[in-house]
Amino acid sequence: MTQTARISSFYSVAPANLQAMIALSASVKKSSLGIRLVELVNLRVSQLNGCGVCVDMHWRDLIKQGADPRHLNAIAGWREAPSTFFSDSERAALNWAEAVNALPHKQPTDADFGQLKEHFNETAIAELSYAIAVIRGWNVINASLHNQIPEVPAPGF
Repeated sequence: MTQTARISSFYSVAPANLQAMIALSASVKKSSLGIRLVELVNLRVSQLNGCGVCVDMHWRDLIKQGADPRHLNAIAGWREAPSTFFSDSERAALNWAEAVNALPHKQPTDADFGQLKEHFNETAIAELSYAIAVIRGWNVINASLHNQIPEVPAPGF
């Protein structure tokens, strides 16, 4: 079933808010985390939240970075994926992203945070938290307003 977008001109009706979200997204991509890790988190959180627009966008971004499509297809089951598909730090970040995304229904545990601290310093943990927050925000906007996956991606995307 294809849903119709609830606001046909969504990207033009609240330009100041849109620009603020874009700025936060851009700052996260320039963080110490590295673009691959940010995009892996974006893809996984978007899968969890059922945001087709974001899944499509972040999968394409990772492919442009040279990611193996088979590895990306395995991200939904990253715990079972071979160790060569995702590094230990990527696995810690994916685990944290899933734990944080489960709020408010489930709290991240001390074990989740402990795993994260094995691989990231406080700055990187804060940056990862912003990355999770902004992609979750995009997911909420796109999924709730039924924004559509473009048949033909915009140039540069």
